[in-house]
Amino acid sequence: MEIVRREQREAFITADGSSIRELAGILSGNSANQSLAEAVVPPGSATVAHFHRRAEEIYLFTDGSGRMRLGDEERTVRAGDCVVIAPGVAHKLWADTDQALVLLCCCAPAYSHDDTVLLED
Repeated sequence: MEIVRREQREAFITADGSSIRELAGILSGNSANQSLAEAVVPPGSATVAHFHRRAEEIYLFTDGSGRMRLGDEERTVRAGDCVVIAPGVAHKLWADTDQALVLLCCCAPAYSHDDTVLLED
C-alpha cells in the first residue's frame, strides 16, 4: 500500500498555467489509467483556455471562489462545487482577487501535456 501526502509532492506548472501537485497518475508512477491532482489558480489570475482531446476531467473546488467557463457557459464556482468536463470541451478558470482558487482535478485517462490543446497565447 502506498500512501501519498500532498505536501510531499512537488508542484509543477501545467500547459494551461495552473500549479498542480499530482497525487496519483502516470507522472507519479502510481496510477496508469487516471490521475488526481490538486490545482491552484493564484488570486486574481486565470488559466489559459484549453481542452483535452481524450481526457474527461472532474473538478472538485476545495477552497476559494472564482469563475469557470465551460463551452459557451460561464458561472461562479466556489468551494464545494463539482464540475464534469467532457473531452473536447473548452474550459477556463479565473480566481477571485482576494484568494486562490483551489481544486482537486481527476483526469481519465491520466493527465498529459500532449493531450492539452491551448486556445489562447
